Amino acid sequence: MTELTPMMKQYLTIKKQHPDEILFFRLGDFYEMFFDDAEVASKALEITLTSRDSGSGKKTPMCGVPYHAAESYIARLIDKGFRVAICEQVEDPRTAKGIVKREVTRIITPGTVTESSMLDETRYNFLIGIVKDDLGYGLAVAEVSTGYFAMTEITGPMALTKLIDEISRLKPVECILPDELKENRDLQGKLFKFRGLAINHFNWKSFSYSTSYRGLIEHFGTSSLEGFGCEGLTLGIRAAGGILGFLKETQKNTLLHINKVMPYTTDCYMLLDNATRRNLELTQTIRDGQKRGSLLWVIDHTVTAMGARLLKLWLEQPLLDIAAISERLDAVEELANNTIKRSDLRKLLDRVYDLERLAGRIAYGSANARDLIALKCSLEVLPQLCYLLQDSYSPGLVVIQETIDCMDDVVGIIRDSIHEEPPFSLRDGNIIKTGFNPEVDNLRTASRDGKQWITSLEAQEKERTGIKSLKVGFNKVFGYYIEITRSNLAMVPDEYIRKQTLANAERYITPQLKEYENLIMGAEDRLTQLEYNMFCEIRETVNREVARIQKCASLIAILDVYQSNAEAAIRNNYSKPVVKDSDVLAIKEGRHPVVERMLAEEPFIPNDTYLDGSGYRLDIITGPNMAGKSTYMRQVALICLMAQTGLFVPAENAKIGIIDRIFTRVGASDDLATGQSTFMVEMNEVANILNNATSKSLVILDEIGRGTSTFDGLSIAWAVAEYILDTGKVGAKTLFATHYHELTELAEIFPGVQNHNIAVREKGEDIIFLRKIIPGGADRSYGIQVARLAGLPSEVLTRAKEILATLETTEDLAKGQREAAAGRKKHVRENERLQLSIFEEPGNTNPVLEEIKKVDILNLTPIDALNLLYRLHLKLREE
Repeated sequence: MTELTPMMKQYLTIKKQHPDEILFFRLGDFYEMFFDDAEVASKALEITLTSRDSGSGKKTPMCGVPYHAAESYIARLIDKGFRVAICEQVEDPRTAKGIVKREVTRIITPGTVTESSMLDETRYNFLIGIVKDDLGYGLAVAEVSTGYFAMTEITGPMALTKLIDEISRLKPVECILPDELKENRDLQGKLFKFRGLAINHFNWKSFSYSTSYRGLIEHFGTSSLEGFGCEGLTLGIRAAGGILGFLKETQKNTLLHINKVMPYTTDCYMLLDNATRRNLELTQTIRDGQKRGSLLWVIDHTVTAMGARLLKLWLEQPLLDIAAISERLDAVEELANNTIKRSDLRKLLDRVYDLERLAGRIAYGSANARDLIALKCSLEVLPQLCYLLQDSYSPGLVVIQETIDCMDDVVGIIRDSIHEEPPFSLRDGNIIKTGFNPEVDNLRTASRDGKQWITSLEAQEKERTGIKSLKVGFNKVFGYYIEITRSNLAMVPDEYIRKQTLANAERYITPQLKEYENLIMGAEDRLTQLEYNMFCEIRETVNREVARIQKCASLIAILDVYQSNAEAAIRNNYSKPVVKDSDVLAIKEGRHPVVERMLAEEPFIPNDTYLDGSGYRLDIITGPNMAGKSTYMRQVALICLMAQTGLFVPAENAKIGIIDRIFTRVGASDDLATGQSTFMVEMNEVANILNNATSKSLVILDEIGRGTSTFDGLSIAWAVAEYILDTGKVGAKTLFATHYHELTELAEIFPGVQNHNIAVREKGEDIIFLRKIIPGGADRSYGIQVARLAGLPSEVLTRAKEILATLETTEDLAKGQREAAAGRKKHVRENERLQLSIFEEPGNTNPVLEEIKKVDILNLTPIDALNLLYRLHLKLREE
């Protein structure tokens, strides 16, 4: 250290405090990185790695990025999993004595990003914190860019599974864990499965109850947490306190926009596990993870960023409260029935910027003048929104109209002080309006008058000296000057003072020119600094109203979701569902919202559904592949989910009894990370359903038991169906698609079971899918016909038909084993066990068959036939 330059010593001292971050060290107009940081960053950012003398006699690796373009480089580092510490110059280099003082002013991690250029405006950027004790888990959720802050506790049986399901819903970008959970392999293993989730550890003391409680009440300025409704939530308080401590340490900010913490319970919402979210493709498709092709893609007609985020949040948290569902549906109905109001509403909302994140940047002190103008323009829409909603009658819209705060005072402050089209940088001046502050006006006038005098000086001097090529110029080194070409030097007045010699000209100054230069430069410097200081005061004034801005943003987001749902209902011909506290699920002419939208050349065939808790609990659905069984079952699940979200549904009408959970077992694949086979993954999902489904649940089972042998699979499928049917164990409303046609016999054995199949029409060796659900079970799977549609070679199809014809001769045996699996007594004849194999290898001969081939049947006497039969019988017994 003694050999290093003072600047490099300063760098290494600060870097020692931030070993896990890439340090962006401010040097003038650049952020520089040195040593290992430079080598890592240069590769990650694909920028040039250079070096500089650090005073040690060795070249130090170095790379850098311009400060005005730093956001894009930081975003790339964050995307690659790095953390970035921003080290700024915290004193003016012009007045500093010795080396400029520098400090880390912020640490940027995936969950603490606030810059709009680094965020997806349609989704929340959640940061979560987790703690654990013997009772279960505490979970806290923060969204730094908007100020959202919530906590919950997940305890009891299957607590870890429920925690992972909740994390799957939130899709956080960063998880903070106390050091004590570093060695918790169960939790860590499950968290590592979340793609793109950064996992960091933080001082465990920040997650202790006493530290957390004290930190929360100090931040909110309260004496307890009773006012937030979370007093006594020990685990939740620990998680929330740990998150807040992490934010304070990394953001170096008061975080005033995080002004409340909201407790919530997962019991308030329809629970959707990770498999169900994936299988129903609520917000992204299974195939490529894109929004297009998902339910969100179909229904999203929001026009504000806040509304887009809220709609996604609602879609993944369907309600269980009938009153709350009805309030949403009534608001959607009013807007759906009033085209003019809905159209006007969309036009007004389209003028509203992202108020939630604007409020966050204001609280952070990172908002610029354009952000304040965007805030003003957004708030100016509010009186028009209130006027448009004044004749509303649905409770949801009435509450918004009566609650919304137009914030005329905030609008007035910004309107009176900030230019309508200010520069992007706060150091470029021209931010404050003329007439707002006398000192700003005087400095602006002085600067303007001085520039006008200098502009007129050139014409005056040309006329006075007779030098036509004379010109007045300016550069940052010499300031203002008069330039005269060499051919005219003899005409230069005596009072001109030579300042610089060029190849073809001389540059001069005059005392009067320097006087005006000092006037202009001094005025501009003072004006820029004054405008910056005044803007910071205005921003701080607005910051004191951040809570009001956040409340307004919340109401506008809800209003945007209402109009979006109404727009989707009209465009897609959806109807208002009736949601009640009953066991009846009755859908008339239901449709799959996504498949219907994707179909371009043919109409979607609608289907009815009826399930209840008594006579129609389990529906066995059979039919060929590609006929539409999975589409039908998914559409039922989506209609129920949409109804409880507060959406109109794709059906002629629908009566939905409240559903507490939707389970889906649709498709599976190997989980290589944990060494689980397809069948094991499938059985895990089935176990989850059987252990957690209730009589209020909706269960979707698609082809369970396929991953093992036929009889094992059939036996498991049969046993699962019986278990679900038992009201003392599950009793859930269930749609069960299967190719095991034997399961249709359940309807003859148990009450509460019905059979349906997908209608098809045979046309020669081809089939036509009619897509219609009809009563009864299918007697065939049409597998070979479907294979033909897929383009299998004709030779394969021909051989498959031959094998199928042979296998069908074992029908009695199969039936006997089916009945045995069901516990029904059935005698299996001994000779059925002796069915000849059709898979004889070429060259192998069966002596019985060979002897039969040699028999001359036409000349065989009865007694010879009996003797032959006896000999064959003995040979078979010997084998």
